[in-house]
Amino acid sequence: MNNYRLKVFNKASFCRHFENQVYRVAQDKHIRFPFYLSAGQEYIPASIYTLLEEKNIDSNVFIQHRGHSHYLCKGADPTQLIDELLGRKTGCSKGMGGSASIHSIEKNIFGHDGLMGSQVPIAVGHAYKTRKPTIAVMGDASAEEDYVLGALGWASTKNLPVLFIVEDNNLSILTEKKVRRNWEMDDVARAFKIKAHNIDDNPLSLWEVLHEYNFNHPMLLNINTTRKYWHAGAGQDGDYDTRYEKELKLLGGEALKIDTNNKLLVEKLWQQQLEIQ
Repeated sequence: MNNYRLKVFNKASFCRHFENQVYRVAQDKHIRFPFYLSAGQEYIPASIYTLLEEKNIDSNVFIQHRGHSHYLCKGADPTQLIDELLGRKTGCSKGMGGSASIHSIEKNIFGHDGLMGSQVPIAVGHAYKTRKPTIAVMGDASAEEDYVLGALGWASTKNLPVLFIVEDNNLSILTEKKVRRNWEMDDVARAFKIKAHNIDDNPLSLWEVLHEYNFNHPMLLNINTTRKYWHAGAGQDGDYDTRYEKELKLLGGEALKIDTNNKLLVEKLWQQQLEIQ
């Protein structure tokens, strides 16, 4: 289990340093459009794709904004993501998608069209056609869109191989869930007869609910997490103890080495791409 946690930490560490670097580069005006950072939430994709790799399950993934860590944890090319953020034609979306609409044909990652939550019914339709393992990622605000609920109903009715991931940071920009609604997505999923869990972003919690899951039915995970950066990268939420800091402290020396190496690797990758004219 410790080996699993180190594998997860390696992915999460690369994502954390990548996102921190995006924020720094943006302050120097190299990125000139809104960007949506997944720092603080990186343990969700890091845990999921580590588990799927160990089970040798490849999945089609439908993401939206704050999707950098899903892209990176599934093994897509980080230099293409850098170029996308710099607005280059060599970017993963030809420089036309920016931060919110990234994809990778090689890794079966499908980018977002900009309509909040639309990736969920699209993912369900794709799973209905292909019957392939599918992951639909949404935030707690996207989950409130009416067509998301319809998609859940269809996935249940047709017993589709879809894993619904709700990255629940309790915020729609700055508005907390308690202002917006009095229900939880795992309860909604159960109403549609979908197996569902409400958990935190602890890699052990994710292992517990996913290690036997083989996409033979739909399932929804409402995963409570914490963001580091505001919506559209406008600022930081301040000092708090995220899953990342907890795992770094728990895993000790080996994790510290991984963390240092990833920091240097990310800085090198960014510097190389920034030097390209």
